[in-house]
Order: sequence, then structure tokens, then C-alpha cells
Amino acid sequence: MSDHPVATAPGTALAGQFPVSPNNPCPFLRALVANGYVGGDVVPLSQISEIVGDASGQTGLGKMKVRIATWMVAVIANGLGPGRLFKSATSGAVLDQLRDGPLDKHGGGSRILDATAKVHEEQIDRLASFGKDCKDPAGGIETGLTAKEIETFMAANIKRDGDAARWYFPILMKGEWPVLLKILGKGEGEERYLSVAEVRTLFVERRLPKRIADRLPKPASP
Repeated sequence: MSDHPVATAPGTALAGQFPVSPNNPCPFLRALVANGYVGGDVVPLSQISEIVGDASGQTGLGKMKVRIATWMVAVIANGLGPGRLFKSATSGAVLDQLRDGPLDKHGGGSRILDATAKVHEEQIDRLASFGKDCKDPAGGIETGLTAKEIETFMAANIKRDGDAARWYFPILMKGEWPVLLKILGKGEGEERYLSVAEVRTLFVERRLPKRIADRLPKPASP
């Protein structure tokens, strides 16, 4: 893969998609905006939590837990001030204004998506180096990361960031890669893994795997 970032201008739209603001640093939310599941402006927390719950494939109590966890993260995404928290809780999160918020690592961590929302594919290759051959339930073998490899990957990211890493980065990371594993993962139990190929699609193409998209309501068309 190239050592240079993917040359898609931040804030532009890929073919057949809606534009995504560079001030939205979350790859999953970027895919939702790009494909018309939500807008980039104010999105009610109930809508965000419902979509993530549907995407998880969980049912009953499991789905409720996912929705509650999503709501708790989304309510602080734009800021921790009392006024902002109240506005988020009552009106929604502003997805185009997540940059510099409490959950933004400013391009740190995995470094796949930098602070200007450019995708660095060589960092996806680095992610793959922490993975292993995994058996796809649908057939075949692919490179993936189970929870164990993800923990190793996140620890390596903190070490690489050095003094630039803040004390709360490990906490933020718990709401990123492990959550992606829960939502996008294949398989069950300790064998559940995050497909590197699907991570690449999520970041570079801003698309969800078809099996995930099939769980969601029909999106708007650009």
C-alpha cells in the first residue's frame, strides 16, 4: 500500500455518497453520514443509539445495553459543559462538530484517520500486522484481530504516542476498537474477530459491510 494518505479531499463526497465533514473523526459515524443513514448536523441521541443497536445485531436486553452505552458516549461527544450536555441530551449530537471534543484524539492512537480526516492506508497495514489468520464463518480465511490482538494493538498505539498520549486515551480506545469488534465482528466468543479488509472498507470507502447494512433501515439517497 502507499505510504501517502488517500487523496480524497476532506469534506467531499465519494461517488454515490453524501459529503462527510473532516470534523467528524469517527469512522463508523462517517460511514453512516456518507451513506445517508443520518445527517451531519444535529442527530437525536435516540436515533444514533437505535441505529447502533440495529447494527450490532443484538436483540432484547443485549440490544438495550448497546443502545444505552451508545447514548452515554454520544451525550458527551460535543462537550462536557452543563449547557452542552443538556443540549445534546435534549436536541442531539452535532456530528460535524465532534473534532476537538472530549472523544477526539487528534489523529493519535491508530493514526489511520489523521486530524484532517485523511486516511493513511499504511496504518491499516500496520493494524493487519497485529492480526492473524481467522476463519470466516461464511467460508475462507482472512486476516483479523480478536479481542486479544486488539488489546495488544491499542497498547502499542499508546506506547507509540509517547508523551503525546493523554491519561484518558486508553479509556477512549475502549469505546473504539472493542466496540467495532462488537458491531462489525465475525464469529462468536473468543474467536470473534474484526476483519482487516472490512476495516479498510470502513475507512477508505466509508461503507459498512453488507451484512451490517442489511440490519439498518433504508437510507436516504444522495
